[in-house]
Amino acid sequence: MSAAREKPALDERHRQRMARKKAVVDAKIASARDDRGVIVVATGNGKGKSSSGFGMVARALGHGMRVGIVQFVKGRIATGEEAFFRRFPEVDYHVMGEGYTWETQDRERDTRAARAAWEKARAMLEDASYQLVLLDELNIVLKHGYLSVEEVIAALKARPPLQHVVITGRAAKPALIAVADTVTEMRSVKHAFEAGVRAQKGIEL
Repeated sequence: MSAAREKPALDERHRQRMARKKAVVDAKIASARDDRGVIVVATGNGKGKSSSGFGMVARALGHGMRVGIVQFVKGRIATGEEAFFRRFPEVDYHVMGEGYTWETQDRERDTRAARAAWEKARAMLEDASYQLVLLDELNIVLKHGYLSVEEVIAALKARPPLQHVVITGRAAKPALIAVADTVTEMRSVKHAFEAGVRAQKGIEL
């Protein structure tokens, strides 16, 4: 069959496939009728967990929402996201870590910092005026046992019904994954750091 004669057949097969797909997608959209706050967890060893969280912050701000941000662990290094999002009066931004745990090497100090950050986060989770709350690197403090996962889950379950929460960090606890509505695991395929490229502004910082 010549290319000129084959193209209409290919176009028709494509149209039929897309029509079937549209019917499936439309049915799923029609069945999703609930409006409620959701818990989103971004975890895994790959790059992009915090970036995903801050992307959702940007999206929320685009809709005029009030956002609360608490960063656990991080704190020693200035970041582009902090410099940017502090410009917005709708954002309540708190960087409350002592630095990466392999840098501090002090469990008691890290636990105190995590507890102080959690108290700030818990106040946001009790306040319906925060429509989205980002708890960046919370998974790390749960992994190391600086906070109780049961305490965190209890606060999440008791939060205002329309409040969204985004939690990032490696090694999300199974109990947290179980109560989350959306969970994404970032998988590392390759990373520039492994080739000797240091962290740079706009990419990691």
